[in-house]
Amino acid sequence: MKICNNILETIGHTPLVRINNITKGMKALVLAKVETFNPGNSIKDRMALKMIEDAEKAGKLKPGGTIIEGTSGNTGMGLAIAAVIKGYKCVFTSTDKQSKEKFDALRAFGAEVIVCPTNVDPEDPRSYYSVSSRLEKEIPNSWKANQYDNLSNSQAHYEQTGPEIWEQTDGKITHLVVGVGTGGTICGTARFLKEKNPKIKIWGIDTYGSIFKKYKETGEFDKNEIYPYITEGIGEDFLPQNVDFKLIDHFEKVTDKDAAMMTREIVRKEAIFVGNSAGAAMAGLMQLKDNFKEGDVVVVIFHDHGTRYLGKMFNDEWMREKGFFDKKGLTAKDLVSSRQAHKLISLDAKDTVERAIKIMSENDFSQLAITDNKRVVGSLNERNLYSQVVKNPDVKKQPVQTIMQPAFPFVDISAPLDSLSQMITTDNSAVLVRDFKTDETFIITRYDIINALTK
Repeated sequence: MKICNNILETIGHTPLVRINNITKGMKALVLAKVETFNPGNSIKDRMALKMIEDAEKAGKLKPGGTIIEGTSGNTGMGLAIAAVIKGYKCVFTSTDKQSKEKFDALRAFGAEVIVCPTNVDPEDPRSYYSVSSRLEKEIPNSWKANQYDNLSNSQAHYEQTGPEIWEQTDGKITHLVVGVGTGGTICGTARFLKEKNPKIKIWGIDTYGSIFKKYKETGEFDKNEIYPYITEGIGEDFLPQNVDFKLIDHFEKVTDKDAAMMTREIVRKEAIFVGNSAGAAMAGLMQLKDNFKEGDVVVVIFHDHGTRYLGKMFNDEWMREKGFFDKKGLTAKDLVSSRQAHKLISLDAKDTVERAIKIMSENDFSQLAITDNKRVVGSLNERNLYSQVVKNPDVKKQPVQTIMQPAFPFVDISAPLDSLSQMITTDNSAVLVRDFKTDETFIITRYDIINALTK
């Protein structure tokens, strides 16, 4: 029988898949090493098991011990899977920029997760690096994996990932493109490949807010390069020992937006469900496409699975909040779903003008819909209301229908913002949207459109 004795034996031997649509027109053959086929759905399973096995051999990790690590999620998953099989406990620290799905997945395997602030220096006692180091001292019989400086990380890729890629490409690989975080994947793989063929180009993908690219090019550790960024899994604000800059020929920076948009594009054009670092790596590859020629064989690493980013890159509202979507493409439905539009509060036509003034004042409304038997029959805006009350203060006692203006127009929920903005004028201060699925009516004002376009 062809069986695995446990899930750890399924790690590695992931497929190499041709990229067809995103790279259409490129001269080079582009292949993705799809690491989502590992049991923890990421490439980190390889190094997590290697670090544990090496620690066991060295006597650093003893039976019944606790594994501690600072992780963005994927290394933690690899460690947690191995810990279940081998009988260890896990305590992980991570940053508040990581997706909730990653934390939930770690907890599903019985790990304890401590969330730390992102925007602090590594040396800060609140950072996830510092907290994990403190826990190692406080928890008896514990071992910190330290993926950044533990050279078992890059060794795993020297022994596994590099040989697999060499064999799968029949030794024809000319370029390796990898997002760089701990440096283990790119440097371990690069060391093996360059031993086979020193001409192979190794290109690391960095993000804005990280120090790798400038350090490679100038040798200067510039703290002014460091600022918060959204892209997950790549970039650092310190120099991990696993990053061997001599093995990396070039660093290419990719924006948060380009990484996020490419993450979605990979899924929709290649049907490979991948995460944020794969999007960054592929976006970087496309920025470098003019450097490839006929006959080149380019391998890009797809690190992890898209399910860990359902609340982020694959969530339209999150993408809008981050400004990654073209705001001009928004529709009335987008404003409703993102709560930019507000549920309609109306006033009966027989109610008094005084009542209208009170409602508009209490709710800070500049306009109000007027109804008769729940049917919208008119409107009132503050400009008209002001002129009527100044002209005749006694009008406050009259029914609002005596001074109301024409009703706000209804628009289809699929109407684009461009159309809505043209309908909202000095004479018509709002439009109404009916959501027939929820049986609710929403009002959209000029301010709502401005807010949607600038938020």
